[in-house]
Amino acid sequence: MTSFGVLGCGAPLAWNPGAFSAWLHGEFCLGVAPVRHVAVSSPAMNVRLIKELRFEAAHRLPHVPEGHKCARLHGHSFKVELAVRGPVNEKTGWFLDYGEIDRLWQPIYAKLDHNYMNDVEGLENPTSENFARWLWQRLKPALPQLERVIVHETCDARCEYEGD
Repeated sequence: MTSFGVLGCGAPLAWNPGAFSAWLHGEFCLGVAPVRHVAVSSPAMNVRLIKELRFEAAHRLPHVPEGHKCARLHGHSFKVELAVRGPVNEKTGWFLDYGEIDRLWQPIYAKLDHNYMNDVEGLENPTSENFARWLWQRLKPALPQLERVIVHETCDARCEYEGD
C-alpha cells in the first residue's frame, strides 16, 4: 500500500493523511467528513526496453530499377533497435536483463558483421524491410516480449517492423 499526499499551498509538509484531509476540508469547505487515511495499491509497472545494436555490412539490392544507386555494392553502419515490453518484477526491480538480448544477438551479429548480407540465407534481397522481418523471425521465438524491430540503414532512414 502506498500513501499519497500533496505538498505546498499550506498543506502539511510531513505527510499525514488525517491532517491533510482536515486541511483540505477546512480550506475548501467540502461539507464532508475528512478522510482519515488514503491508500492505493500499486498496479504492476509495465515498461518498454530498447536495446541498440550495431554492425557493419555490405549489400546490394538486386530488384531496384536499372541505374539505381542501391543496385551497386555498398555498405552501411547499421543500427538495430530491439524493443521489448513487459512487467517489472517487483523483487528484482527490472523486466529483462539487457544481457539476454545481447546473448540472442550474438549469433546474428556473427553472421552479419563485416559480411555481404546477400550471401546470408533469407537476405538475398536485403532491403531494410526484409531485414527487419528477418530479424523478427529469428528473435521472436526466443524473445516473446519482442514488440518492435527498428533497422537504421543510415542516420536519417529507418524501418520499423512489429510483426505480421
